Amino acid sequence: MAVPVPFSDISKPVNDLLNKDFYHTAAAALEVKSKAPNGVNFTAKGRSAHEGPITGSLEGKYADKASGLTLTQTWTTANSLDTKIELEDNLTKGLKAEILTNYLPAKQSYGGKLNLYYKQPSVNTRLFTDLFKGPIATFDATVGHEGWVVGAEGGYDVGKAAITRYALAAGYSQPTYAASITATNNLSIFSAAYYHKVNTEVEAGAKGTWDSNVGSNVTMEVATKYKLDPSSFAKAKINDKGIAALAYNVRLSTGVTLGVGASVDTQNFKESAHKVGASFTFEG
Repeated sequence: MAVPVPFSDISKPVNDLLNKDFYHTAAAALEVKSKAPNGVNFTAKGRSAHEGPITGSLEGKYADKASGLTLTQTWTTANSLDTKIELEDNLTKGLKAEILTNYLPAKQSYGGKLNLYYKQPSVNTRLFTDLFKGPIATFDATVGHEGWVVGAEGGYDVGKAAITRYALAAGYSQPTYAASITATNNLSIFSAAYYHKVNTEVEAGAKGTWDSNVGSNVTMEVATKYKLDPSSFAKAKINDKGIAALAYNVRLSTGVTLGVGASVDTQNFKESAHKVGASFTFEG
């Protein structure tokens, strides 16, 4: 039997359709990926926001498949040194452990997290702990059978001896469609989502959300993706506030991808809330 998706991925098909590959969120973004002869993967990222400073990071990642050990180290423009050590299928089949550390030299401050993942047929569980805050632990689990998946999430602050968060979700998926219902933020925000792969070229999806703490109105988003040819696709989405976004992604050559996008406030054309952005990815 298949391993069900983790709790955060129950609505993944429609969330990816609504949120991924829309390039207007940054004025410009650059990502360069390369692999050294010794097997170390390097990723350099830069991002220029519409408002605020330019941010970036340099990441090095090495994986030893024989031992199941992966080491990732990242240095960001915020002068943060992040290290992640992953150990998978070493202690027992289906168990993955992560140790994450964070060091800010300018502030002489440290952070540390321990995450555990355990997957078996029909069951997927995860435990996230922040060792320097609380400590705080978040646990989620999903069970699945023949396309159905049901999951729950809970957070606990050890120092306060109090439950900090809880959520529920359920979904059903097949190769060409998926539907899900989630109740998050301590069962106060409810969402229903539907994804449909119409054919090999067209995908469509919609998501409605009701926040019981805000009011009775339901927010809506709809999106679609069209594969123009083997090397390019276009996406479009619009929400109930009239914000529309368009995106175009094309593979210019081997390892070189360009993405451009724009968002428009269709109810306030004269305002300056419209945004455009571009993204370049180089992979060698």
